[in-house]
Amino acid sequence: MGANTSHISDLSNNQSLKTLVGTESISENDPFWNQLISFTFISPTSSGDSKLLEEVVVPLAKTLVHNNPRTGNFGALVKIFLARTKELKISTECQDQLFIWQAHNALFLIRCLLKVFIREMSEEELQQQFSYQERAPGSCAETDKQDLLEELLSNLIHLIVEVPLLDITYSILFEAVTTLLVLFSYQLFHKEILRNGIIYQHIMKGRCLSLTSRLVKTLLYNFIRQEKCPPPSSHVFEPKDDGGLLYGLASGVASGLWSVFTLGGAGSKAGIDEEHNPLPLSNQSLLLLLVLANLTDGPDWPNPYRQAITCFRNTQDTSSLSAEQPHSFQINFNSLYTALCEQQRSDQATLLLYTLLHQNTNMKTYMLSRTDMDNLVLPILEILYHVEDRNSHHVYMALIILLILTEDDTFNRSIHEVVLKNITWYSERSLTEISLGSLLILVVIRTIQFNMTRTRDKYLHTNCLAALANMSAQFRSLHQYAAQRIISLFALLSKKHNKVLEQATQSLRGRQGDNTALPDYAQDLNVIEEVIRMMLEIINSCLCNSLHHNPNLVYALLYKRELFEQFRTHPSFQDIMQNLDTVIGFFGQRLEQAGSDLSVERVQEVIMKGAQALPTDRLKKFPELKFKYVEEDQPEDFFIPYVWSLVFNSAVGLYWSPHGIELFSMDSS
Repeated sequence: MGANTSHISDLSNNQSLKTLVGTESISENDPFWNQLISFTFISPTSSGDSKLLEEVVVPLAKTLVHNNPRTGNFGALVKIFLARTKELKISTECQDQLFIWQAHNALFLIRCLLKVFIREMSEEELQQQFSYQERAPGSCAETDKQDLLEELLSNLIHLIVEVPLLDITYSILFEAVTTLLVLFSYQLFHKEILRNGIIYQHIMKGRCLSLTSRLVKTLLYNFIRQEKCPPPSSHVFEPKDDGGLLYGLASGVASGLWSVFTLGGAGSKAGIDEEHNPLPLSNQSLLLLLVLANLTDGPDWPNPYRQAITCFRNTQDTSSLSAEQPHSFQINFNSLYTALCEQQRSDQATLLLYTLLHQNTNMKTYMLSRTDMDNLVLPILEILYHVEDRNSHHVYMALIILLILTEDDTFNRSIHEVVLKNITWYSERSLTEISLGSLLILVVIRTIQFNMTRTRDKYLHTNCLAALANMSAQFRSLHQYAAQRIISLFALLSKKHNKVLEQATQSLRGRQGDNTALPDYAQDLNVIEEVIRMMLEIINSCLCNSLHHNPNLVYALLYKRELFEQFRTHPSFQDIMQNLDTVIGFFGQRLEQAGSDLSVERVQEVIMKGAQALPTDRLKKFPELKFKYVEEDQPEDFFIPYVWSLVFNSAVGLYWSPHGIELFSMDSS
């Protein structure tokens, strides 16, 4: 690299890089370092170029690994960067853009080398690469007593929390966050969950611990601010009187990095939507936050980053911070809520929303108190509606969020009071006006039906039905189409039940005297009957608690009353069918008394009047349907591979070769 412009194809023959990785030691005071980090690099603008960059860096890094025990050049490069970080804050205040870009370039080189080191060696071997120093030929290698790895980690965190986010600091802050992600990426190369290690110890117990709350708060604010990468003009120096070297360096680096962020660049993977202006710092900060929050607890200490996420409070909360929560801090809940609403199309934003709802009671209480919950719920419903296009983890997260929200009765009531106009993404039927509650029911039922015909995932079924059950007692003024879909789902289940029952009967008849194993129809029947029972309980809960608010459901029930005939005498459903029989019989009799050839309007009028006249004591009371989400229901360590799959697929400016990746199946996300 050095003072000239470099292209990817030139890197393998770049003299400055050859000197860095070569056999000669370079003193920290050598002018070489200033030349090395004053480069103009035309950054990759496609995933192909990103892969090419990786391929070029690998042999250079391997050469450095071979020579570094004698030269200590990698440690010297790290020290050059660390020396500059101490003056970054002052440089920002003085608008010393060249100094900031040189520090950025040094960190960029370190990060590129670290990526290869981490893939090729253990943490113990990595730490050795930091500790090697220059030594004379034939002498014994000496290690630096200073732990450069911990020093680098600590300085990166200090940089993130102390350097203000400005146009001139955007790229170095982005690089600092990205380098931390790279340092944690050992997890990508292990099937087992890493529960200890050198980097883990430093970040959980070392000097970094005191910065826990500030780091979490800064990463959250990076996500909240959603700052786009500033345009190249904001990085460019004014030309000097003597012409162009400084101007050329700054403008070239700025333009190159801008091309990464605007054109997809080194992180161009399926997770990055290149048609939209990506927000690299926001995205990377959120990924790092999720990685930190999902580090496992130590044997004698909890994860401090998870503690910080679970206990932070609103800036409007004037009560004193508790000493029992050492990592607590305050943040603007309104700004965080707005960012969460706007960013739900990404897996990582949905996972953050889940984490906050499930673990931070302050944030959950605040969200449930909002009068504009439609801004949060609609993006979640859209995720579920487009289930065919989403990965299973994203769908699970969206569904669990709904389940957590429906645990609250106030939420279940309020969603039926929010009226929506023209839901354009709902294509099965034109919905010119519908309540948020009815739309939620429609989307959940559609998810159940998709699951029945495609994925057949019992976990998905269970959570969908649990959300409907939680809402059922609070159903209000159900839209006609929502009521129809509830009964249609029951019809589909009934049809499936009859089909399996017929298959079981035919199989038994055809195999009389045959001792070969039969298909497990009993198990299939049992599962279907459990779901049917749940649907009957949901309908019953609505009828018992809010029949007079839901004439459309009664209408749909009467219109398809023959569906329920076969279940009256079924031992699994007799008790729950009593109330449905009562309702069907009561309203059926009223309609007979009203005459024949009744119009739809007249039928609805009879139902509405009958609902007021039906004595509530005629319906048998059942225990309230209430289901709570329990995280223990998830597979052990479910979220760690999920988070790293997001890093692998969504991190901006990073390319990981699938070779050696162990933690998750490459098509799982």
